[in-house]
Order: sequence, then structure tokens, then C-alpha cells
Amino acid sequence: MSSMSPFGVTLNDNGMSKPSYKWQRVLLKVSGEALAGDHTQNIDPKITMAIAREVASVTRLGIEVAIVVGGGNIFRGASAAGNSGLDRSSADYIGMLATVMNAIFLQATMESIGIPTRVQTAFRMSEVAEPYIRRRAVRHLEKGRVVIFAAGTGNPFFTTDTAAALRCAEINAEVVLKATNVDGVYDDNPRRNPNARLLDTLTYQEVTSKDLSVMDMTAITLCQENNIPVVVFNLNQPGNIAKAIQGERVGTLIGGTWNSTVSKTLG
Repeated sequence: MSSMSPFGVTLNDNGMSKPSYKWQRVLLKVSGEALAGDHTQNIDPKITMAIAREVASVTRLGIEVAIVVGGGNIFRGASAAGNSGLDRSSADYIGMLATVMNAIFLQATMESIGIPTRVQTAFRMSEVAEPYIRRRAVRHLEKGRVVIFAAGTGNPFFTTDTAAALRCAEINAEVVLKATNVDGVYDDNPRRNPNARLLDTLTYQEVTSKDLSVMDMTAITLCQENNIPVVVFNLNQPGNIAKAIQGERVGTLIGGTWNSTVSKTLG
């Protein structure tokens, strides 16, 4: 990760100064449903390319980006377990494999536009990806590579949101950026209530006490215990990924405060 000079200037690994942003290392969580775009299943190449281009724009600024992908566009273990005769553990393992498919697709897209990218999986699949090794992941980030974490936590009964919170804590990322199909967190369902209000900030306690459908309780608790803020924002709005990664005001911020200024914005 970048270091600070005695004069308060952020330095990269080569000792060169770079702009200071709200966050220097981020964990971007992208759901499988978001990767599907307007389709109910499969992967929309336009979505993955849009993600790749926005991630590229911020990695060039020296911001380190790790990504956790879901697999719900291909298979959702929790819902499939009750409907197909599968036990929950088997269904969850199938869901983990679905995240690997998404990760490889996203990696190929990113590398097609020149972003060095590594996929790390929670269980060994050495022919297609590296195993998850925390120190190796951190070193990739320090070298300017994007790291995509796949296969969730490697254990059934845990969501990919929980995997995002866990990996964020492990690699010392400063924030979880949760990319969704809505603008943020509302005080009511905006599809049912046209007067629903988009919430600017929330505390962890408000999320749990109001039972807001942001992340599952395990993920929120992990973030709270490790002082990890969460930004929920709309993936489908062009420029939002880059804005969120740079710490600009977008969506809903949970467990933190907005920084009113950022030293530099993308052109």
C-alpha cells in the first residue's frame, strides 16, 4: 500500500507523490444480478466492460481496487436449496462455483483493456485461478493489480456480502463499496412508495434496528466490529463506480461521514 512522506504527501511504491483521496484501498462488491444487467441470467458484456473502464480510470490514479463478485445471475444457493431438492451446503457450493465463472469473465474483460488482474478463489482451482493468500493479494494490490476474490468465503451458509466484509478486513481495505441496481438505501421500498426518501448516511445500528435490506447481519456486524464503512450505490449510473472509489458523495454511506472535497476528479 502507498506510504506517507514526512511532509504528509502520499507516496506510491516508487516514491512518487500522488493525489490524496478519501480511500487509497477499496473493496468493490458486485452482485451477480448486477452483472446480468437487464437480463435475469447470464452475464452482460456491456456491464463488465463498463465496470472495467471505470476501475481502470481510478487504478491509474494509484487507488488500489479489490473486487468480490456474487453469482446470483447464474445460481443462487440459498433459494435453490429449498426448490430443487438440494441440501443447502451443496447448493451453496454450486453458487460459489458460479462466482468463479463471473470472476474469470470480469478478469478477461479487464485484461482486454490493459488492466493487470488476478483472480483468487477461496478453495483451490489452480488451473484457472490463484488460491486466496492474504499476503499475496495485498502484494498484487501494491503493484497496481486488481484482485478479484471468488468462491465467497469457501464455506456454505455465508453470503458473498459477508465474503466482501471479511476480505475487506483481511486486506486492510478502507471501505466496502456495494454496487447495486438502486441508488442507495431508502426509508421505504421505492418501487412501492414513490415518496420513499433516499438516505444520505446511516449508522450500523440504524441498519440493524430498522432491519434495512442492505447486507445480511453477519456482513454488517463484521463491518461494524472492524470500523469498515459501506457505500451502497447504483452500478447502472455511468461514472458512479469511479465516484464511489474516489470517495465522492454517491448513494448511501453507512458507518462513516462524507468527505466534502476530493483533491482531483476524473476528466
